[in-house]
Amino acid sequence: MKKIKVLYTIPNFDTAGSGKVLYDLAKGLDAAKFEVMIACSNGKGSFFEEVEKLGFPIFIRPITKPLKPYYSLLFRLKENIHFIKKNKIDIVHSWHWSSDWTEVLAARLGGAKFVYTKKAMTWGNIHWKIKSYLSNFIITINEEMKNYFPSKKAQKLIPLGLDANYYSPEFFPRKDSTIFKIITVANLVPVKGIEVLIKAIQMLNNSNIHLEILGDDRAEYASKLKKIVLDLGLQNQIVFLGKHNDVRPFLTQADLYVIPTLDEGRKEGMPMALVEAMCMANPVLGSNISGINYVLKDFPEFLFQAKNEKELSEKINDIFHKTRNERKEIGDKLRHYCVAHFSYEKFIAAHEQLYTKLVK
Repeated sequence: MKKIKVLYTIPNFDTAGSGKVLYDLAKGLDAAKFEVMIACSNGKGSFFEEVEKLGFPIFIRPITKPLKPYYSLLFRLKENIHFIKKNKIDIVHSWHWSSDWTEVLAARLGGAKFVYTKKAMTWGNIHWKIKSYLSNFIITINEEMKNYFPSKKAQKLIPLGLDANYYSPEFFPRKDSTIFKIITVANLVPVKGIEVLIKAIQMLNNSNIHLEILGDDRAEYASKLKKIVLDLGLQNQIVFLGKHNDVRPFLTQADLYVIPTLDEGRKEGMPMALVEAMCMANPVLGSNISGINYVLKDFPEFLFQAKNEKELSEKINDIFHKTRNERKEIGDKLRHYCVAHFSYEKFIAAHEQLYTKLVK
């Protein structure tokens, strides 16, 4: 049987957790039925080297085109249309976060079916509607997103999946410590609300509570956070550890994971850093916004109002005063939930079924 050719497109593998999800998806597809190719705008970042090791053809090329001037758009799309035709692509599956619709137009004119995964909660402008109308199928990753497409029957909620065998605490024995360690992992941009977590820690006035912040700390927002830490005199409790491809060793040594994203801007689609923490059996707290409250919909006690430093500090204090066994029970329950609801195997199977149906 002829293999189905799937081209995955993504801006880069350097800035967000969706790159790791795409990596897992491409790796997990049945190689006897699917042929994978990847196109991205650049090869930056250390994780790109891991993607290369998969052995799939990777094309460094512009995956979108500027919309304007409109009169020359079709001419400027010729290169991408030719690329799709030349490589006989059956399905283009986009992991681009934006409302750009030049990608779907090139795919359709090149004879390929177009699928996109809706990654963030941005919506409302005409370009999103054009992109969605032209798409053969839309994958949503939380329940709220489904409401964006009331007239689109060709859509399905497919939660992002995680390999629970890889994200397992058994590989990283925990070291005994008298310090209560909080961890957060994020692409350090303002919407992530890390300052809320910092101020909540300051309100607790407890020198035994420490925070580790993982993420690229070279940008302007990270500099502002570091200044807040210094101004509050918390430099002995809060450290910035930079970006790490493998966060498992850090999660294993933490007592609590916190994701304090604000209820504004792109917000969260389905935050995989949170799912990773849960799968590593960490107790977690998250702001009560879209995406986070989808992941924690059966655990409302672990949600707090976005920007509410006082409520967050109270919930941190509650976890702090639990015994180690009580925290372990919480972590184990969250891990079991991840295995049941965010299964890597179900995630792969759902995509294989969709791709097969689209090319019939």
